[in-house]
Amino acid sequence: MKKLKASDIFIYIALLFCGLICLIPILNTIAISFSDRTSAALGIVKLWPVNFTLASYKNMMEETQFWVSFMVSVKRVIIGVSLNMVVTILTAYPLSKTKYQFRMKNIYMWIVIFTMMFNGGLVPTFMVINKLNMMDTFWALVLPGAVPVFNVILLMNFFKGVPPSLEESASIDGAGPWTILTQVYLPLSKPSLATIGLFSVVNHWNSYFDGKIYINSVNKMPLQTYIQALSSSLNAEQMAMMTAEELQEQLAVSSLTFNSAKVVVSMIPILLIYPFLQKYFVTGMVVGAVKE
Repeated sequence: MKKLKASDIFIYIALLFCGLICLIPILNTIAISFSDRTSAALGIVKLWPVNFTLASYKNMMEETQFWVSFMVSVKRVIIGVSLNMVVTILTAYPLSKTKYQFRMKNIYMWIVIFTMMFNGGLVPTFMVINKLNMMDTFWALVLPGAVPVFNVILLMNFFKGVPPSLEESASIDGAGPWTILTQVYLPLSKPSLATIGLFSVVNHWNSYFDGKIYINSVNKMPLQTYIQALSSSLNAEQMAMMTAEELQEQLAVSSLTFNSAKVVVSMIPILLIYPFLQKYFVTGMVVGAVKE
């Protein structure tokens, strides 16, 4: 059995400390979401719920609009990630070639790098979306970010690491560029594809600001935009129409517990996806970011 060195123990303690820094706020948020409003307001909820209640989750789940927005976000992730992956692959593949194979490479590389370093800003982007008649449409959520430049660079560097002899062998056998891409490069690029796919999923699922400025109809809002706009406040007319049991449930909800429930629900899809891609994640990041 290998003996632990003092440096190894220090590294394990440091990693444990970093893990707790990330985990404790999540546990606290979950505990608050399951606690009543009084306990949350007094700040006595730590890592375990106080006066356990599901009132915040009941209020959220009973909202019809919650499920409508949920499906909008699911649709956005499916279409948006598919579009990102296709465009990223088709952009990264030619840019991974030498300037002798692709004579316009340097020009396109400058364009790609320029768009990563400089952004037109919110107002010009809004004007473009408006002029293209995409306001209050689903496509305003996916088309502006169709070409994720950082992902393109990661995948481009990964493609550069594929041995040229594989492409030469495929060419000798009569394979064209499309066949080489789909039969040689993509099967070898699973780690990098999983990494950029995870980036795209997280980006589309967590994005709320674009839905806030481009979407006007409530039934077209993505989930993050909807839950960001939710409020647990009630007016006198709504309270008068409630039964004693419903009123008691509403009084058990505060903005703090309600917002905590939003955060918890928002994390669930990503937490379910990440374990399946985790084994590829580190490899894809390292190989795509470093090129000898």
